[in-house]
Amino acid sequence: MTSRFSLSQVAKHNTADSCWVIHNNKVYDVTEFVSDHPGGDDLILDYAGKDITAIMKDVIEHAHSDAAYEILDEYLIGTLDDHPVTTAKDLDRDSLHRQRMKLLEEEEESKTYVKEDFKPLETDTITDIKKNNFLDLRKALIPQLYKARFTKEFYLEQVHKPRYMPNSAIFFGHPLLEPLSKTVWYVVPLIWLPVCAYHLSLSLVFGNPLLSVFSFGLGVGIWTLLEYLLHRFLFHLDDYLPDHQIAFLLHFTLHGFHHYLPMDRLRLVMPPTLACLIALPLFRLGHFLFPPMMAYGVIAGGLFGYVLYDCTHYYLHHAKVYKHHFREMKKYHMAHHYKNYEDGYGITSKLWDYAFGTVLSYTV
Repeated sequence: MTSRFSLSQVAKHNTADSCWVIHNNKVYDVTEFVSDHPGGDDLILDYAGKDITAIMKDVIEHAHSDAAYEILDEYLIGTLDDHPVTTAKDLDRDSLHRQRMKLLEEEEESKTYVKEDFKPLETDTITDIKKNNFLDLRKALIPQLYKARFTKEFYLEQVHKPRYMPNSAIFFGHPLLEPLSKTVWYVVPLIWLPVCAYHLSLSLVFGNPLLSVFSFGLGVGIWTLLEYLLHRFLFHLDDYLPDHQIAFLLHFTLHGFHHYLPMDRLRLVMPPTLACLIALPLFRLGHFLFPPMMAYGVIAGGLFGYVLYDCTHYYLHHAKVYKHHFREMKKYHMAHHYKNYEDGYGITSKLWDYAFGTVLSYTV
């Protein structure tokens, strides 16, 4: 079993005679390697006793090959008890954004996502775990994340770096919970369109069809705004995410997984169980804000908007889309995954991205 060290213990080993470094919360004694470092011993000694996670990911000035990570593994002596000195708070927002986007630019998909027949390269699962020390795609992901001790910035970097597997990943690894995490796309309209029709019928019972239709349209409009707000401020709560493993687990379950494995066919639409948990308070809010007739119509319109949203989301990921509107939205959404996940929150349209200044710019 590996030993555990505090930051203060590691910091004492900062000379050529005893050189320790931290990488992804693991401690390495690289004393023997200092003189053999291809870039010179001074580059290692500058970071002796410190965290080298960020500098090893600097793809412009300090790009490292897979072999470099394999060599580093040979010097592993333990894990870190504390959080590394370098955190997201130490960096200004712009430099942090640039650092995160550089990691996406390492991937081939950052150049090919605009292709009409785009399909990402399959991830080598063995190389991925060796190089990144994040999650092993061959095993259940949630139990791994629950037991892990990642820093916030490392978690955010890795979860937004897309991987691809031809089959669905193992999520919970539990025979009862695993099926609940998978949903085929057509389940969404099958479940929610009847609920939508039922609420619209309850509105029409009041005998004012024009107001019912208006309420329905209002509900669709409200959903488009809600779609944007949920995606931007709940699913991408990145910078405000508490630096705690349970927070990472919730983030991963809600939306992080989708950025980690964006082409997983069975986890592209919201599972009905989770949709019900989100829908119930929204239904109550609708009845609180509007009189009964309008509330039923607004809820019906909101549900219809949601069905269009989830089906469109699946369509953009897995279809050769219709050229008008959808072809552009497919490129736009793929750019959100493979180019810049901190902009471009609209799925069905760019309306609210324009309104709130988060339009994603990309080159074809």
